[in-house]
Formats: sequence, C-alpha cells, structure tokens
Amino acid sequence: MSDPSSGPRTHRRFHHARLALALLLIFISAVTIYATAKFSGNQAADEIRRKSLETLGVQAETLSGVLEKYRLLPPLLSRQNDIGLLFDTSETLESPAARAAAKAEEITGMSGAQEVVFIRADGSVLASARGLFSGEPPGKATLLETARQGRLGRAAVSMESGNRAYAFSSGIRRDGRFVGIVAIYVEFDSIEATWSLSTDPIFVSDERGIIFLTNRTAWRLKKVEDVLDRDERTGFMKLRETTLVHTDLVRDLPLLGWQLHVLGDIRPVESAAYTGAIIAFLACLSLALMAAFVLHRRELSVMRRRRDRATALRLERIIRDRTKALSDSNLSLSREVEERLLAEEKLMKTQMDLIQAAKLAVIGQMSTTLSHEINQPLAALKTYAENTKRQLDKGRIDHAVENLGRISAMVDRMAELSSALLSFSRKPETTKGAIGLGQALDEALILVTPRARKCGVAIELDPRLRDVSVIGGRVRLSQVFVNLITNSIDVLQGTRGGRIKLVLEQAGERISILVTDNGPGISPELRPSIFDPFFTTKEVGSGIGIGLSIAYNIVHDFGGAIDLVDRDDQGCSFLVTLVAA
Repeated sequence: MSDPSSGPRTHRRFHHARLALALLLIFISAVTIYATAKFSGNQAADEIRRKSLETLGVQAETLSGVLEKYRLLPPLLSRQNDIGLLFDTSETLESPAARAAAKAEEITGMSGAQEVVFIRADGSVLASARGLFSGEPPGKATLLETARQGRLGRAAVSMESGNRAYAFSSGIRRDGRFVGIVAIYVEFDSIEATWSLSTDPIFVSDERGIIFLTNRTAWRLKKVEDVLDRDERTGFMKLRETTLVHTDLVRDLPLLGWQLHVLGDIRPVESAAYTGAIIAFLACLSLALMAAFVLHRRELSVMRRRRDRATALRLERIIRDRTKALSDSNLSLSREVEERLLAEEKLMKTQMDLIQAAKLAVIGQMSTTLSHEINQPLAALKTYAENTKRQLDKGRIDHAVENLGRISAMVDRMAELSSALLSFSRKPETTKGAIGLGQALDEALILVTPRARKCGVAIELDPRLRDVSVIGGRVRLSQVFVNLITNSIDVLQGTRGGRIKLVLEQAGERISILVTDNGPGISPELRPSIFDPFFTTKEVGSGIGIGLSIAYNIVHDFGGAIDLVDRDDQGCSFLVTLVAA
C-alpha cells in the first residue's frame, strides 16, 4: 500500500533541488560571464597593442629611413670642388647665381629633395632650385650657426604654405675660409600620405610638445594637450574632438628630438568584452535550460515509477480475483502466439528463398554476359598461343616472347572486361586517366579485324585519331569500339562492299569519333531502346543485347556520351564523345 503523503513530499524535495540548482547556476553564470568578458577584452587589447606596435615600428623605420637618406647629402656636396666654385666671386665667365641655381636644380632632381638652397656666409641666398621661399629660408640662422661650427645643421621648419619640412645643412669652405652652406629641405607629404591610410591617429611631436607631423590635418602644429587628454588612472588618451579613447604607444627618435605616437582605438576591446559576455550568457542559459530539463525529466521519472508501482499493486489484486478466467485466456493466447510464430517463420523462409532466387538470376545474367564479352579475346588468345607455338618451333624466341606478352595483356583485359559488366548497376571502380586513343583503337582492331576480313567487311581508320589523347581506361575504351564495330560486322555480314569507318569529327576540349557503316541502319521505332540492357534485333542465340548497353555505361563513366546520329549517306552512325586529356 503506498503512502498518500509520499507524492507531496516528492514535489517538495524537487522544489528545493530546483532552488539550489538555480542559485548554483546563477553563481556559475556570473563568474563565467565576468571571466569570459575579461578574457575577450584582454585578447582584443593585446591584438590592438600588437598591431599598434607593428605600426609604430614600421613608421619609425620609415621616418628615420627618409631622413637618413638626406642626412649625408649636404656633407658630401660641401666637399665637392664644383660646389665650392659656386661661391668664388672671381669667376666672371657666367653669373654665379645662375650656375648655382642650375646646380641646385640638378641636385633636387637627382635626390628628390623638396628644395636645395645655397646660402652665402653673410646669410644672403646665392640660389635655390625651385624658389619656394619668397623671403628668408626657414631655419636659416640655425643652419648657418651649426655649419660655422663644423657640425651638421638640422632644423624642423614650417613654411608659409603650411607645409612642414626638415632641413640639413653643411658648411662650404674655400682655402680654409667659410664661404657659405648648402641646405637640403626634405618634405613629409609622402609620409603623411602613407599615414592617412591608417584609421588610427599617428603623429610626431617635438621637444616642445608641438605636433609636427600627423595623419589628422586639424592637429598640425598644435600642442598635444590641445587635442588629447590623458586619463591618469588608466593611461589612455581621449580625443577632445570625438571623446574617443585610445591607447598611446610612443617611440623616441633621439637623433631628431622627436616622439612618434600611434593611438590605438580601444572600442574593439569593449565590443569584444560585450560579445564574450553575450556568448557566455547564452552558453550559461543553455546549460541552465538543459539542467532544468534534466531535473524535470528526473521528477517525471520518479513520479511515473511511483504511479507504476501503485498500478502494479492494483493489478495484482485484480489478477488474484480473476486468476481462473485469465488462465483459460492465457492458454488460448499461447496457442495463437505459437501459430503466429510458425507463420512468421514460414514467411521469413519464403522471403529468404526469393532473395536467393533473385541472386541466382543476377548471377546467371552476369555469367551469360561474361561469356558473350570474352569469346573474342579467347579466340585471340588461341590465335596468339598457336602462333607462339609455331614461333617456338621455328626458334623465334623474340616473337614468341612478344606473343606471350600480348597473351598476358589479353588476360588482364578479360579481367577488366568482367568488372565492366557491373556498370549496369553501379559505377565501376576501375581507374581512368589520360590515354592515347590510337592505342585503344589498335587493340580493338586487333580483336575485330580477323572477323571483319572473314566476313568481307573493310575497316577504315582516320589517321588523325592516333594523335589524340582522351580521359578513360585503355581496356574499357577498347571494348567500346569492339562492341560498336562487332555490331556493324554482324549487320554487314554477307553484304557485298561492306565498309566501316572511324572518323575524327571534332577535336578540342571534347573529342568526337564517328563510327559509321553502310548497312541498312536502324528503324526509327527501335532507336529509343537500342541502349537498353538485353535489347537485341539479332536472331535467338546470336546475342543477348548487352553490348551497346555496356558501351553506353563505359563512355558515361569516362564523362562522355554515345549517341545514335543521322547521316544522309550512311546506314548506321554512332557518335562517341570523350573528354580530351
């Protein structure tokens, strides 16, 4: 007898289990979501930092490389005698300024500098290449002073047009006397154009904190603190114009007294953290649903077992009351069950017999087909064997060995022919590749020529076919032409002037071979069935109608096609299309 109070107790127990599971899942979900968001954010931050470091390294090398290219140019020019002669006032053959301008233009064109300027010792400009400066050359005082001291002059300058440049200078001396300087001005337009391809802000600041170069046009020649605010707590930089937050990676350029900055947008970090949290939330939600489902199924299972137990107890009482009546019924049912089992046994045996009979029928068809397809190779084998015997009797070992090789090839070919019959029901497993069409045709002609000669049928082969390669299997492709030619020979047997032609119809990506004869042809009502298995127009005992079906399956296995086509001047024409190798 079941306890009536056991059902409510079970419900209470599972209610407490659900509550405990919910609290546990909430705790696990909170920890998982936080950890996943943190991990995803860190991964995204590391990726941003890695890309920014790569950009920083590449742009630092690019900037240093551009300036290094021109750093050595002024000292080299100042040591050349023809440069010094430009400052010699004793020359009267040509205006010194004109010669200096021509020389400056030559140096500018060869070096790619923005401007080349020759400045006398008193500070006056002797000549410039392009005349970019309407007044004093920018940075002239610094360049002259450092050059007088025998050092390489350097100056970062801003021009009237707003463009910025970097100038290098070197002093020119004649007989130990300082006569002037040569100054090379290098522009940064190409560098800034390259930086403009980057979505991240890139800029160079000097020792005064002025932004000298940048891919943000509005920042040029402004102080860093005017466009950026640094968060002292996180170290991130916030753009005043957009309030976007970026990482700031800096590399010092000590030779120039500059700092190269690359700002990395950290919005992907927040996006990655948010995405990671969403994914973790969905995973935890799925886990919670699965746990709730399992717990619910467990509760249903327990309650079902309890109901089943109560039902079983009730049934036991009913069974005790009705034992005699059920005993009679059980005896009757037992007999009926035995009869049904015997009937099922007989049915299964009958089905097995039918399956076995079907197998035997298929095996019989295959045996008949195999004997039909192997008759001709067997005749060839007999011919080669007799020929080999004659060659051995004559002592012609080489000819005998050659015949034995052909016999071996015929045996291999018969083995492949047997597997070709399976193409009626499934795709053959034989390999295919690039083969010479002429080789396959030659093997086919070896098999059919003796019979054709006996029946008075001439076979003409287009010589162009020997130079064509197709995709297929040599033995199976040979069998296709054996079947086609053999059918034509059967039709032309006893006909005077019988002729079979094999002609190359098309060459290219698809190779088409036309096999024609001058026989009576095939009537229109029979054409739809000629490729069906076991369809034949021959007399009983002359064939079982499987040759064309085999050829059809082989050609389609090679990715080609075979069709019966109409030719006005021909009896029967088959067009075999193959894939060119």
